[in-house]
Amino acid sequence: MKFDILHRTRYTYASLVCDSFNDVRLEPPSIPEQTVESFLLRVLPAVRLRHYTDFYSNRVHHFEIAEAHSYLLIESQCRIITHWPGAIARDALVYPLAKIASAAHVERCFDFLQASRYVELEAGAWRLALDAIDGLSDAWQAVLALMEFTHSFLRYEPNSTHVHTHMRDVIQDRRGVCQDFAHLLIGLCRSVKIPARYVSGYLATETASATHAWVEVFVPGIGWRALDPTHNRQLDEAYVKIGHGRDYSDVPPVCGNYRGTLERTMKVEVKINPVT
Repeated sequence: MKFDILHRTRYTYASLVCDSFNDVRLEPPSIPEQTVESFLLRVLPAVRLRHYTDFYSNRVHHFEIAEAHSYLLIESQCRIITHWPGAIARDALVYPLAKIASAAHVERCFDFLQASRYVELEAGAWRLALDAIDGLSDAWQAVLALMEFTHSFLRYEPNSTHVHTHMRDVIQDRRGVCQDFAHLLIGLCRSVKIPARYVSGYLATETASATHAWVEVFVPGIGWRALDPTHNRQLDEAYVKIGHGRDYSDVPPVCGNYRGTLERTMKVEVKINPVT
């Protein structure tokens, strides 16, 4: 499928601010699952953009605004063609769960087996994971069982959490939004030695109004596979990936700081239009 995506973030400050330093992670990568035909990033007040690739191969745009300003507008536009692979069967035998610890020896998996800012390796998550995969001997079947458990364990409730909500609080309250579903599934997978990473992107629906979050897990034999625990499904061509990391803290769409008032408003607008 082909999509035109507009992502606009506007900050309005109660009084003038200055010395604004920002990193923007909004440029999707061209990977086997998707092709980026075009990407444009616009910032107002007008600035000079610099870009670099971070530790997890995400494209980052950096800018600085030293002079006083009363607002900040960050707008990205891109056209993308998606071609995600088909789903793997629920009962497929892919790799023995008893040997999954061998994935730790793959260099690209090490960080995604450790605790991170919003995901701890705690006993509570480990017990939940063991119960969810009880009786299973295949790593892929275990991953799907953990996704199904996450989907049923949490209640989707808009505005019930925020971007700094920790996985342990999600387990306690049993509610959240897409990033909380992702953090919980990541914690469950890591607790049983299955590498898992957080993914930021878009899900093309009629009501899409923000970025979406899901998880990629590594299973020897099939590599990294994407799962959406919020919707309890493997990915299809309606998904667009922006980037990945250990958890949300590695891939926020916009992060930065400035000097001035703390009183501000933020408005985010996302429009995803299929292209025929």
